[in-house]
Amino acid sequence: MAQYFNITGALTQELLSAGDSVLVSSIQLVNTHATDSVTVDVFIEKKLTGTFYLLKKINLPIGVTLVYDAAKFNNRVGEFGLYIKLSAADSTVDVIIN
Repeated sequence: MAQYFNITGALTQELLSAGDSVLVSSIQLVNTHATDSVTVDVFIEKKLTGTFYLLKKINLPIGVTLVYDAAKFNNRVGEFGLYIKLSAADSTVDVIIN
């Protein structure tokens, strides 16, 4: 089942917690800001193991959609959480996780 998120701001935000047991096969990002491009980081993180970037400093122009279909992982208990960080406080991105 797809997960949908409206993300705003420059703070790191958790999309999926470890233990949500979501099988991730693709991540779709859409820049929904009216006038600015956005730089996006998407990463998985696990305590004591570290941070691993799926996408690092990806620039999304206005209205552009990026489909990342190489994300194949399950975030069951004790595994990885999925996070996103945008470049600016007024950045806006829609995220769909399948």
